[in-house]
Amino acid sequence: MDQLNLEHRRALERANASVAAVAGRAASDPTRPVYHLTSPAYWISDPNGPVHFDGEYHLFFQHNPFASEWGNMCWGHAVSEDLVRWEHLPIALAPGPGSCDKDGIFSGCCVIHEGVPTILYTGVSPECQCIATSEDRLRSWIKHAANPVIPTRPRGDLEGFRDPFCWRQDGSWYMALGSRIQEQGGCVLLYRSADLREWTYLGPLFQGTTGVMECPSFFPLGDMWLLCVSPYAQPLYAMGEYTGHRFRPETEWLPMDLGPREDFYAPNSMLDPQGRRIQWGWVQVGPPGACWKGVLTLPRVLSLRTDGQLGIEPLPELARLRRRHQRWESLSLAEDALEILTDLPWDTVEVCAEFELGGAREVALTLGHVSPGRRKIAVAYDHDAGRLSCAERSGKFRVLPGEDRLQLRIFLDRSVVEVYANGRVALTAGGDWLGVGEGAPEPAGGGTVALRGRGEGVRASAVDVWEMASIWD
Repeated sequence: MDQLNLEHRRALERANASVAAVAGRAASDPTRPVYHLTSPAYWISDPNGPVHFDGEYHLFFQHNPFASEWGNMCWGHAVSEDLVRWEHLPIALAPGPGSCDKDGIFSGCCVIHEGVPTILYTGVSPECQCIATSEDRLRSWIKHAANPVIPTRPRGDLEGFRDPFCWRQDGSWYMALGSRIQEQGGCVLLYRSADLREWTYLGPLFQGTTGVMECPSFFPLGDMWLLCVSPYAQPLYAMGEYTGHRFRPETEWLPMDLGPREDFYAPNSMLDPQGRRIQWGWVQVGPPGACWKGVLTLPRVLSLRTDGQLGIEPLPELARLRRRHQRWESLSLAEDALEILTDLPWDTVEVCAEFELGGAREVALTLGHVSPGRRKIAVAYDHDAGRLSCAERSGKFRVLPGEDRLQLRIFLDRSVVEVYANGRVALTAGGDWLGVGEGAPEPAGGGTVALRGRGEGVRASAVDVWEMASIWD
């Protein structure tokens, strides 16, 4: 083993030992989500390198194995056979003393080149692009001796040069990198390679007006291409045409998730063996002083709908986590009256609710305590304003003519909640609605499931509530 990878192995041993020392405490924390993917302990952020290989799904993530805060960036690693239940594996990559990634292993991707799993990541500092390969089914990684494979920025007026996202097209590999041109705006740079080692710069794939376009992802969806970027703010996407190595948006730029940057950032995605585009994002959640921080969203399926809009839905296989179940049908909601359905003894639930809107101005579903000042989330749709809200987050959403129904999928997992509406939008909320920033939250569970409507003829045609199991069982 060369000196570079010998030092890497030693760094990994230190990092894994640090995590193992507190993993038990992290797992027993009652505020820690159980069916969202987390690190074994300490900090988790950007999802990295999702890939399917030899019958397994692998998902990596930005990880600080020494503290519940940003720093010491490594790549954590989890594996799954079905995208539902996961197992933690040892940390995949760590900074190497004296190497081009000595100050951090930043975000990137994982691809299969001629049968060899290959990670492409940004080394720091300065920012440069590096690769590592695996010969044992992604259980260990060897850093390439010639790293960095892209040592410098292609021009001198760039800010940021990171987060490679690669795809195969017309017999070549292409790489998108996040950057910003000074005094002009954010951009995504485009490179091409035959072997992932030697790269040719092709120019900007796209140039806009935002900050550094971090964590770009770029892929075909139906007969269009979708570009998603995280420009130091709420991640945005647009769909359009990709010709001549340039992306030309044909839609407006829209939020990938209606929540703020703190609740959804740096999404990354993969194409699964069924041809589905699966996406994860990062949620900043975790109480002060805890030995865990952050989760990844549930896996989401992205699609191009027949109406030309983006479809966003939770992975169907998540239904395997459902346990105890309650159901109600054909509920008429009196004007502005609270309809309490049942007690809520669980703090890990999925709720499916379908409303016939009729003359509705607003409908709302509350999980938790309905009295003021108590632990709860309220998911509401304001039909007049065309807004969906949850836990004081909100974003534009309107039931389209001809839909006439509001279908909500709500996933509450202790200190994080995800809401999906009509298969078209998602809204993620981190845990400050729990009061975790003010001290210990209330005991898990408790409260009710309740409905409220404003307007005439509002009906809940069906409401289902399931307890959800852990993904680590």
